[in-house]
Amino acid sequence: MVRCTCTPRFSSVKVPIILMQTDTTVGFLSQDANKLYEIKSRQTTKPFLKVYSSFKTFLASGNRVPPTFKSTIRHSKKTTFIVKNKAFRITPTTLNASIFTEQTWYYSTSANESNKHFQRDFCEDKADIIIEDKNGLHEKSSSHLYKINNIKRRKIR
Repeated sequence: MVRCTCTPRFSSVKVPIILMQTDTTVGFLSQDANKLYEIKSRQTTKPFLKVYSSFKTFLASGNRVPPTFKSTIRHSKKTTFIVKNKAFRITPTTLNASIFTEQTWYYSTSANESNKHFQRDFCEDKADIIIEDKNGLHEKSSSHLYKINNIKRRKIR
């Protein structure tokens, strides 16, 4: 476990599991979905969402969204979107954006065991890197969830 106040380059950790406070709740971030499945004891048929630092990096990664909803996605806060069965979020906050300096996206999931609440001891044992600000790590409400297609937007959560 490594604690730091900035985001240094951790060359010794190939694909780290990052524990941090996201804009909605405490979350695990990683580029390796298999590690996240193992930590969460989650079915592999249930995919993780991808978190991007900006709408520009989202589009640069080869993703497309219906033109009708581009502005909505660009200006959304605390919202997850599903387009063609792929879930994603844009989180342009400064703390999150600082870890995106080397990677443009991460798989994201809440920091808990499947169907359980946040337990700090469990999360600290599973994470390679812990990023914590002065407010600490705490559970908040989950993000809004919308499924969109070319014509309409449907609220799921």
